[in-house]
Amino acid sequence: MNQSSDKISNQSSLTPANIIKAYSIGIFPMADNHSDKNVFWIDPEKRGILPLECLHVSKSLRKTLRREHFHVTYNHNFDHIIKECARLSSTRSETWINQEIIEAYTDLHKMGYAHSVECWKKDKIVGGLYGISLGGAFFGESMFSRESNASKISLVHLVALLKDRGFVLLDTQFTTDHLEKMGVIEISRKTYHKKLQYALLKSASFCQKYSNQHMLEALLKE
Repeated sequence: MNQSSDKISNQSSLTPANIIKAYSIGIFPMADNHSDKNVFWIDPEKRGILPLECLHVSKSLRKTLRREHFHVTYNHNFDHIIKECARLSSTRSETWINQEIIEAYTDLHKMGYAHSVECWKKDKIVGGLYGISLGGAFFGESMFSRESNASKISLVHLVALLKDRGFVLLDTQFTTDHLEKMGVIEISRKTYHKKLQYALLKSASFCQKYSNQHMLEALLKE
């Protein structure tokens, strides 16, 4: 991230209203680290998106999905997911998710804007992700994995749900090698804003109690 061109302003506190407004115009909040109480707003020159029709599921991941060693739920434990995404570990020495972000997005979850995907192995959550939905756009915020492939499985299930529920844009904010292997591409700020405005005009819903097994099976056949 080029902070000189991506960072547009600083703000000491967050509210659900200003977060929703920010997403609707293409910007989002981050903190420099988990202990920093301040946040800044980001409008990246280059934006990561995952075209829903371009998800790439490797042969090995397809086998894992079909073996049913894992099962996936939605909005079952948002609090756990966002805190796990913020937790430091041997593979994550720092995070942009501070306590202010956790509290604000938890409020957004209670209001129906923020959602989580939980990946379970037996009775334990081993991976997942969370994000924001507005109109036909879903803004992926962060993901984590405590078991191999758990975050990838969460993403595949998310895409199946989004396709089934009428979403047209999956914003990943930035790109990584991990995401690019699954189909994420990078587009310009101008192109992203056009796609965002189109998506916001769409009507889509992220259901709490939902089974997308039929969509998942169709997706794996593509």
